[in-house]
Amino acid sequence: MVWNDYRSKLVTADAAVEIVKSGDWVDWNPFNGKPITLDHALAARKDQLEGVKIRGCFCLSPISCIEADPEREHFIYNTWHQSKIERQYHDRNLCSYLPIAFHELDYIYSTLPSDVTMMTVGPMNDKGYFNVGPQGTYCRALINKTRKLILEVNEQMPAAMGNGNELVHISEAAYIVEGENPPLVEVMAGAPLASDAAIAQHIVNEIHDGSCIQLGIGSMPNLVGQKIADAGIRHLGVHTEMLAEAYVDMYEAGCIDGSRKVTDPGKMVYGFAIGSQRLYDFIHNNPVCSLHSGQYTNTPAVAARNPDFVAINNCIEVDLYGQVASEASQGRHISGTGGQMDLIKAAFDSPGGKGIICLASTFKKKDGTTHSRIKPTISPGTIVTLPRTLTHFVATEWGMVSLKGLSVWERAEKLISIAHPDFRDQLIKDADRLHIWVRSNRIT
Repeated sequence: MVWNDYRSKLVTADAAVEIVKSGDWVDWNPFNGKPITLDHALAARKDQLEGVKIRGCFCLSPISCIEADPEREHFIYNTWHQSKIERQYHDRNLCSYLPIAFHELDYIYSTLPSDVTMMTVGPMNDKGYFNVGPQGTYCRALINKTRKLILEVNEQMPAAMGNGNELVHISEAAYIVEGENPPLVEVMAGAPLASDAAIAQHIVNEIHDGSCIQLGIGSMPNLVGQKIADAGIRHLGVHTEMLAEAYVDMYEAGCIDGSRKVTDPGKMVYGFAIGSQRLYDFIHNNPVCSLHSGQYTNTPAVAARNPDFVAINNCIEVDLYGQVASEASQGRHISGTGGQMDLIKAAFDSPGGKGIICLASTFKKKDGTTHSRIKPTISPGTIVTLPRTLTHFVATEWGMVSLKGLSVWERAEKLISIAHPDFRDQLIKDADRLHIWVRSNRIT
């Protein structure tokens, strides 16, 4: 019966995108769930359409609808969180950011128009279900809200296991398109900075047997995972927005078993995964990995139920008040708020938890000059991701400090203590100028 339904709904990509009309809102599933064949087909209809608005998130491959319409007359692309390629489009004014805290997305979608949703899924099983793969962030909210759902089948999509929201039934789809079955895009962490090893060690010193951990994106998680394995820490739990390569390393080293978690004991709970094929293979039909919506992974009250919850996230700069900028710098949008605010809050609310913001103390500009990432005030045109009231711990290669409960001058003193030594004297002068310093003979 379900295979009869499958055959009746199976069409070409060109036929499927005919349901898109001028002015429609079109949604794509995020990450490797972006529909590649349908994107090509929709772009080919450019001259028949005007003002089609597309919402995606962290797309990992070039976007045909953008490339076909550099004037944005036919397609207006928007994203919930910028990937590297979306950042390049943004620099050309071809991509607009949608500000959001990820735990809100399910609710937000219930308030938004969604005319057509397109998502890449794995092949249908004999019960009529497709699997969305390792990107559950808001896929069920999309399916529940959209008027028309088009599924693009990719036989290489790993089958994620979770609470059921990873499944889409044939009855929910308007059309099915069999795609070109490309391998999932692999996203490898960059080479670690010279400072990363010291920062990772500061972090690992705060992780203990039975901690529940959340790691953000970048080279730092891999180093933290390696150091956890080397330290022999055991019985770790996982409740994270993103499942990364480091978790596989820690699991295979015997560090992770989830035995002391309050929520989902024994499970590695995550909202999406990007990494290598090794990571995707690890997730495939693995009941230890439990895919959930961002509403579940990122709502602070859920994660905070786990004692000793440690959230570890990167940023671009921190000012002497404790404001954290993680998504933009001096007017250039780089990524997005994502789940940083959600999970730093969760860590503070967790008994014994710690929310840690990491950054190298300096960076080099293209002209070769070195500058401090700890600033007197957030740079002009830079977006604050984490307000000073939520910032908990901050770590650089020079140390780690807690800002909770401190006055503005104490915060300044703590942050200057982990700034690069070459910039500390100037930062003291800046703090004094801003009236957030108790007079000291350290001012010259």
